Amino acid sequence: MAPRSPSGSAEILVTQIHSAIGSKPKHRATLRALGLRRIGQSNVLTDRPEIRGMLARVSHLVSVTEAGPRARAAGDRAKTSPTAKAGAK
Repeated sequence: MAPRSPSGSAEILVTQIHSAIGSKPKHRATLRALGLRRIGQSNVLTDRPEIRGMLARVSHLVSVTEAGPRARAAGDRAKTSPTAKAGAK
């Protein structure tokens, strides 16, 4: 069972491991809805049936692991873009 967040819901770490180039538009849209834009990007999501259904659709493009304290920090780092920081000068 995945670790529980302070709100009491389990969390999972989702990482995009393959490119969405050449995949169906619905698969690309599902990746975007999961918060994934590029290979290697990770996002920590609540473990709910809706999310599990989305992951089943793109299981060949993503890796799913249980989120722990270290995974939570990695998911938070993945959300910040280095180019956004450089452009803010």
